[in-house]
Amino acid sequence: MRIIFMGTPQFAVPALVALVEAGHEVVAVYTQPPRPGGRRGKELTPSPVHKEAEVRGIEVRHPVSLKGAEEQAAFAALEADVAIVAAYGLLLPQAILDAPRKGCLNIHASILPRWRGAAPIQRAILAGDPTTGVTIMQMEAGLDTGPMLATLRTTIDAKTAGELTDELADKGAQLMVGTLRELDNHRPVTQPEDGVTYARKIEKAEARLDFTADADQVERQVRAFQPAPGAFFELEGERYKVLSAQVVEGSGNPGAVLDDALTIACASGAIRVMRIQRAGKPAMDTADLLRGRPVPAGTVIA
Repeated sequence: MRIIFMGTPQFAVPALVALVEAGHEVVAVYTQPPRPGGRRGKELTPSPVHKEAEVRGIEVRHPVSLKGAEEQAAFAALEADVAIVAAYGLLLPQAILDAPRKGCLNIHASILPRWRGAAPIQRAILAGDPTTGVTIMQMEAGLDTGPMLATLRTTIDAKTAGELTDELADKGAQLMVGTLRELDNHRPVTQPEDGVTYARKIEKAEARLDFTADADQVERQVRAFQPAPGAFFELEGERYKVLSAQVVEGSGNPGAVLDDALTIACASGAIRVMRIQRAGKPAMDTADLLRGRPVPAGTVIA
């Protein structure tokens, strides 16, 4: 098929690779414009999808909007059979949705209609969902409201958002390739009205650990915000990122350190910090941190 691929972060890269390796003709890639990055945070850095497309010699386009008639005409002129969308970052106007002969298909990282929206993986972990997955969806004007063509489910277990993102990226890529292979035989299924939830964008303030919650919830915060933006607490004016933690037995006032191993009381139960990172320092095991920076029992972490 002649495909327009639309995606931006690393999550979308496996799908682009899989489509090319399956023999499809990717006539153009649409992605977000290069953003400031690099060591000094100033160099314009292309997106992961942009980099992958360039390596493969595929034309890259990064308009700031698709609302203009000129951009819509340029999109239609590609005469694509289908557009494949994976975490692109822009809403698609109706003229874009209608341009490919078979429409636009989206790889969405949840089993719809649960967790429509921007942050389905993090929200699923925070909510304590036992399972999640990917949905191949026929796109329409609403936010993740289109009919479903295929789904694939997986368990969340103790995975971090980063681990789950990588897994769902690979599963979504293969599911999309299989869907395209049998596209004319797939019967779209309307999403049920019951069970709709919205995965609103993650705000950085949410990553501050809330020890007034139960220990299970605090541990889910750690996993949901790993690797970004990174769950954290502050102690004596310094920010510490918590990279991994375990739920353990223990009780005390929320935020109180219970021992010399950085076990912190929550509203119910406690968490033990296993890996940690001080601002501007490399990540390390908590035991290594505590040898040089003890946090004695009785310390209260707000």
